[in-house]
Amino acid sequence: MAGFLLLLLSALTSGAEAAFFSLSEQEIARCKTSTKKSELLVYSLLQQPRKLLTNILVLNNGINVGIITLFAYVAWQLYGTTSLPAGALIACLLFVTFLIVFCGEVLPKVYAQKKRLDIARRTAPFLRALQTITSPLSQLLMAISGHIEKHYMIRGYNHTIEDLHHNLDVALTNEDSSPEERRILRGVVNFGSITVRQIMRPRIDMEAFSTSATLPQLLPQIVKWGYSRIPVYSESMDKIEGILYIKDLLPYLAETAGFNWQQLIRPPFFVPETQRISDLFQDFKEKHVHMAIVVNEYGTTSGLLTLEDIVEEIVGEINDEFDDDDDIIYSQLDENTYIFDGKTSLHDFCKITEVPFDAFNEVKGDNETVAGLMLALFSNIPRVGQATSYGRFHFTIESADLKRVKRVKINVATKKENYHKVG
Repeated sequence: MAGFLLLLLSALTSGAEAAFFSLSEQEIARCKTSTKKSELLVYSLLQQPRKLLTNILVLNNGINVGIITLFAYVAWQLYGTTSLPAGALIACLLFVTFLIVFCGEVLPKVYAQKKRLDIARRTAPFLRALQTITSPLSQLLMAISGHIEKHYMIRGYNHTIEDLHHNLDVALTNEDSSPEERRILRGVVNFGSITVRQIMRPRIDMEAFSTSATLPQLLPQIVKWGYSRIPVYSESMDKIEGILYIKDLLPYLAETAGFNWQQLIRPPFFVPETQRISDLFQDFKEKHVHMAIVVNEYGTTSGLLTLEDIVEEIVGEINDEFDDDDDIIYSQLDENTYIFDGKTSLHDFCKITEVPFDAFNEVKGDNETVAGLMLALFSNIPRVGQATSYGRFHFTIESADLKRVKRVKINVATKKENYHKVG
């Protein structure tokens, strides 16, 4: 009975370890804002992941030692001596090892992957209660490991995204490489760090139908825009009711103005601005949808993003017969000088000029466009002809009005050169 109880505790701690450290960012964020005490406790424990892991390992290994000791005692009682025959000793070790590894490690960890949040909620109070028992030993182990890490560990893997870009550029600088190959590899490297807000189509550029429109009013717009999926709103763009798939409308093109086309719209898929496109790509595959409506922290519509937009971050622009070639409006005057439309996203600018995507993180604030960057650098709406510099970049306002920056000339210096900021 004692052996079964210890084995159950071993499985419980192993499952808790797998559950806690496999939670996704969305699940952790849910625990942070939850009103349930168990989920808040999960989030609290994860704020000190190293301490949590050490406590779990101390507890788990203590239980496993107890299992081995118990089986050794049982074997001694069966044979009536502490000097076991070699065959019996090997058989006992193999049996105990199988029980610990299969029943105490493999099975609970496999199960925990499927119900990780549920298991984390159920085991959180248990782990918090046992921390008082394991803390003295875990703190000693953490102090020893911290000392070893500080004085003896070799730090050879702290590479930044810029380091990876540089290494890629060096590796591909040969006669067989091409800018397209380098662009694809840069897209792969950055894929996990790009947020929805960086590449979405902003609200001002969104095309959408009002639920009050009639079918004859829709058809000219469908032909003009050439989209296969179009958002549908009521009252304003902040109230997206769904997505109209044009293929669903095809059988009803001959209907009159009284036709209730609104019955064809499909439910919208909303995502936050801060979500990573790698996570959204997985959501698209799981939910079998190709378009997401992006909302900000207040729940208002910020823009939209499609599956094609995400794929283009790796393979480059995918143009069909309906796409305009000037979606990203810019011209290149020479090797280092460009003129960009103000509404061009900073992400697209960095991709085109092949500079690090974090080049403006320190100054851009919440802005994600070239025009927004100008407002941050000038601290006002600049006039035509005004210029300023930041790092390797020299900006000159080519066109602007009283409300916004329309076009900017940007000179990108080589890495050996550097501009000073001027007014």
